[in-house]
Amino acid sequence: MTQTPSETDLTAKPRIALLGLGAMGAAFARTWLAAGYPLTVWNRTPSRAEPLAAEGADVAATAAEAVASARLVVTCLLDDASVGEALAGADLTGRDLVDVTTGTPAQARARSEWAAGRGARFLSGGIMAIPPMVGVPEAGGYVFYSGPSEVFEEHRAALAVPAGTVYAGRDAGLASLQDVALLSAMNGMFAGVAHAFALVRNEEVPLGEFAGHLSAWLVAMASEGVRLTARQLESGDYTTGVVSNLAMQVEGNATLLRTAEEQGVSTELLTPYADLMARRLADGHGDEDGAGVVDLLAAPRR
Repeated sequence: MTQTPSETDLTAKPRIALLGLGAMGAAFARTWLAAGYPLTVWNRTPSRAEPLAAEGADVAATAAEAVASARLVVTCLLDDASVGEALAGADLTGRDLVDVTTGTPAQARARSEWAAGRGARFLSGGIMAIPPMVGVPEAGGYVFYSGPSEVFEEHRAALAVPAGTVYAGRDAGLASLQDVALLSAMNGMFAGVAHAFALVRNEEVPLGEFAGHLSAWLVAMASEGVRLTARQLESGDYTTGVVSNLAMQVEGNATLLRTAEEQGVSTELLTPYADLMARRLADGHGDEDGAGVVDLLAAPRR
């Protein structure tokens, strides 16, 4: 039997209703249970709730029943459409809905308006962690949250249990935006990693040893390079702090592409970025670093 919102006032920690028990949702659930939070869970496939019931969670038969049990409602579902479907029959009046489902900024903003129309306050979350990192502070995982700051502050303690928290701003879309931006950078990085391994895999190069060199190199280049790009974009001066200018980098790209061809490796992961760099150089920006490529992707707001 689940508790009503009024009953949670008698407990030291507020009850949380969690909808969605995939790998991430289950990881969140276990950290809240371990921290002593009363928890009501619901999942479309009921069998996924059984292990959590054995650990102390109350299992709701429906999403609406789960929502009715707590003021703080967290959704961790497949996609934004799943959130709408799960909550279609629920009374959200007076609830605080925190959606950590992966989605786009536009979806988060629309869901915020949708929630307000049903009497709920809304936070959007972007999880920067994988399930094994949840509940392990030293792993460095965290969640971006955006929406009303007062809602974030009210629930900060509970939200900080599974992973660190970063407040991204009142605009509900900002958590999703930064989440996707970081994931996009990760994809680009792993594209480079895939290309690097493709170059060496058929040679007498110990892959484990090479992985150590590759990891250390990426960390060294990214740690200052990312911050330099931010400073250049903020100042509008893309020539300050340049160590290897665009003219030199474009010249070097020819060697990267030629080596790939010699090794019988496709250049399809390299050529899009190399082409952008060449375009920026052709526009007369040879003394810049790579920050100017950002202007080719998205013009700065005036």
